[in-house]
Amino acid sequence: MAAEVAGEERLEQSLIDIAVESWRFSRLFGKVVGKLDAGEANRYLNQLRYFQKKLEESLDANGLKIVNMEGQPFDAGMAASALNLGDFGPDDELLVDQMLEPIIMGPDGLRKPGTVMLKKAKA
Repeated sequence: MAAEVAGEERLEQSLIDIAVESWRFSRLFGKVVGKLDAGEANRYLNQLRYFQKKLEESLDANGLKIVNMEGQPFDAGMAASALNLGDFGPDDELLVDQMLEPIIMGPDGLRKPGTVMLKKAKA
């Protein structure tokens, strides 16, 4: 029984690792496609959207969800660590500028915290 549970945990962790790397690759691919002319870019963007849809469906089938917090107000209790938090004062209003790693949620809550870069909120 314990070996079965450990096997399921390893399987879930492998799926989470693949999801994070796929998320990173999708973002990079999107930036590259953005440099193409409009006609060519549309074909590749459709393929990217299809890939992202299949990734979300696979995660959903296993009770997992990618959470992207870009543009959201930063809160110290957020399920993500901020790499540049020390660059700001305690009274600064901060937004999540960029997700470096997404947050992965499961049916029982947090499965993997994310990593973010912050920026000051515009006054």
